[in-house]
Amino acid sequence: MEQFLRDWRQDALNKAQYESAIFIGDKLLALTHDDNDAFWLAQVHFATGNYTRAQAFLSKQDLIGRNPACRYLAGHCLIKQSRFEEALAVLGERNPTHLISNGPSNKRKASAQPRGGRRRDDDAGDEEAATRRFEAAMCFLRGICYAKQNAFDRAKECYKDAVRIDVQCFEAFQQLMKNSLLSPDEEWQFLDSLDFDSIQLTGDPKSSQEAAEFTKMLYTTRLSKYRNPAAFDTAYDSLSTHYQLAANPDLQLARADLLYTQCRYRDALTITNAILEEDKYNFAIYPVHLACLYELKMKNLLFLIAHDLADTHPEEPCTWLAVGIYYFSIKKIAEARRYFSKASMMDAHFGPAWIGFAHTFAEEGEHDQAISAYSTAARLFMGTHLPQIFLGMQNHALNNMTIAEEFLKTAYGLCKSDPLLLNEMGIVKYHQDKPKEAVQYFTAALKVADENDSEPSAWLSARANLGHAFRRLRHFNRALAEFDEVLRAGGKDAAIFSAKGLILMEQNRPQEAVVVLHEALAIHPQDSIATELLNKALEETALVDGAAEDEAEDLADFEQHLERRKLEASHKLNGKRTGRGTMDKGKGRLGRRRTMLIDDEDEREETGMDMTDDIDDEA
Repeated sequence: MEQFLRDWRQDALNKAQYESAIFIGDKLLALTHDDNDAFWLAQVHFATGNYTRAQAFLSKQDLIGRNPACRYLAGHCLIKQSRFEEALAVLGERNPTHLISNGPSNKRKASAQPRGGRRRDDDAGDEEAATRRFEAAMCFLRGICYAKQNAFDRAKECYKDAVRIDVQCFEAFQQLMKNSLLSPDEEWQFLDSLDFDSIQLTGDPKSSQEAAEFTKMLYTTRLSKYRNPAAFDTAYDSLSTHYQLAANPDLQLARADLLYTQCRYRDALTITNAILEEDKYNFAIYPVHLACLYELKMKNLLFLIAHDLADTHPEEPCTWLAVGIYYFSIKKIAEARRYFSKASMMDAHFGPAWIGFAHTFAEEGEHDQAISAYSTAARLFMGTHLPQIFLGMQNHALNNMTIAEEFLKTAYGLCKSDPLLLNEMGIVKYHQDKPKEAVQYFTAALKVADENDSEPSAWLSARANLGHAFRRLRHFNRALAEFDEVLRAGGKDAAIFSAKGLILMEQNRPQEAVVVLHEALAIHPQDSIATELLNKALEETALVDGAAEDEAEDLADFEQHLERRKLEASHKLNGKRTGRGTMDKGKGRLGRRRTMLIDDEDEREETGMDMTDDIDDEA
C-alpha cells in the first residue's frame, strides 16, 4: 500500500496535479509517519507557491531540527516570503566547512576501499551524500540571504563553500559567475580548487572520471572570457564534438559572450540570432544580443524586440532593458534612464541595467550622478572591471587624473587583457604629459585586439590616440602612418585630417597641409581648429611664394647686369661682329647658368626635405 501511494503521488507530481499529490501525500504520511514522506508533502505545498503553509507544516511536524532536507526547505520558504533574518535563524549562520573535501586525496582513499561492502554501508553512504548535498544547498540559501542584505562578501563565501562541499551545486556556482563576485583570476583559481573527483558513479571508476571531466568543462564555459580564452576553446571544442553539444543554447551563449568581449559583434550576433530562432524567449541570451545590436546601430531591430517583449513579458527585467537600450540608441536619454531604472528595481542584481542607468548620466555630462551609479555597480559586481573603467572615464572627464588613474589601476588588477582598459590608461598617461607610457598602452591595446581578431573599426580610437602620442613625441612619420591607417579603416574624419595638417606644418610642408585641411573642412565646415590651422598654412604658403618671387627678381637683375657687362667687354675686345658672336655665346652660357641655378635650388629644396625626414627619424 505504501509503495502504491508513493507511485500515485509521484505520478500526480509529474503531471503537476498538485491537489491530487497533496491528497495522496497526506494519506501516505498518516500511514508511515516517515520524515521523507513529510518532506515530500511540504515540497508539494512549496511547488504550488503556498510557502507559508509549507513552512508551517514543517514547523508543526518538528522536522526542521532533526532533518537537513526539511531545514533546507523551511529556509527556502522563508526566503520566498522575504523573511531573510528568520531564514538565517533557521539555517544557521555558520557554514559546515568541515564537509569541504581535501581534493583528489579523498578519491584515492575511496578507490582504495573494497567495492563489495555490505548493503548497510551503501545505504549509509547514500544517506551521507544526501545530507552533504542539503548542507551545500543551505550554504547557497545563506548566500541568498546575505546578498539580499547587501553583505556581498559573506554571500560570496557562502556560495564558494556550497560548491566546495558539493561540486554539483550549480545554483551557487551560477550566482558567483552571473553576479561577477569573483575576478577573472579568482574564478580560474576557484575552479582549480574544486574537487570534481568527488563525483562518483556507483561501481564504475572510468565513468566517474569522465563525469568529473565533463562537469569541469561545463563549468569552464561559464568563467570569464578575458582570462583564459585558450582553455575555454579547448572545453568548448570537446563538448561540441565529443558530446555533440555544439547547438546547445548555453554553450552557444558562452561562445557569443567570448566573441562580444573580443569586439566581434557581427559574429556574436549571428550566434544569438540562431539561438533566438529556436527559443525566442530565452532571456539569458538577451543582454549579449541587445548589446550587439546597439554596437552595430541596428535601431529598427531594437525597436521590434522591445515592442514584442513589452507585449508578451512585461514582468521580465530583460524587457525593460531592451526598451531602455532602444531609447538610448536614439538619444532619448530621459526615457532610457526611466526604463533602466525599472529593470534594476525588478531585479536589484541585474548588472546590465545598472550599467545602462549609469551610462545615461554619463551621456548627458552629469558626471557626479554617473560616478554614484557606477560606484553602486562596482559594489554589486565586485569581480568585473567594467564599472572601474567607467569610473576612471568619469574622473578623467572631470580632470581628476590621479583618481582616474587609481580606478583604472584597480580595473587592471581585475583584468589585464581588455583593449578598452588599456586604451583608457593610455589616454590618462597622455594627459599627464607621459607620451612614452601612453604609446606603450596604446600599442598593447592594439596588440591584444589583433590577437583577438577584433573588428578593426572597434579600435580606431586607440590607433588615432597612438598617432597623437607619436605626434607629441615628434615622431611625425610614424604619426602620419597611424593617421593614414585610421582613415583607410574608418573613412573620413575631420579631426584626423586636422592632426595630419598640423604635422605637415611642423614638417615645413604648408602646401600639403593646405590640401589636407581643406579635406577636413569639407567634412566639418565649422571646425574651428581646422579653420585656424588652414589660415596659418595659407600664410606660410604666401610667405614661401613671396620669397620665391623675390629670389626670381634678384636673379633676373643679376642676369641682366651680367649680360650687359659681357656685351661691353665683347665690344672692346673684338669689335662689333665678334662681339655679336661672343654675345651669342654669352647667351648660351647664361642659359646654362640659369639651369644650374634652378637645379641648385631644387637640389637645395630636396636636401632640406631629406634633412627634415632625418630629424623625424632620429626623434
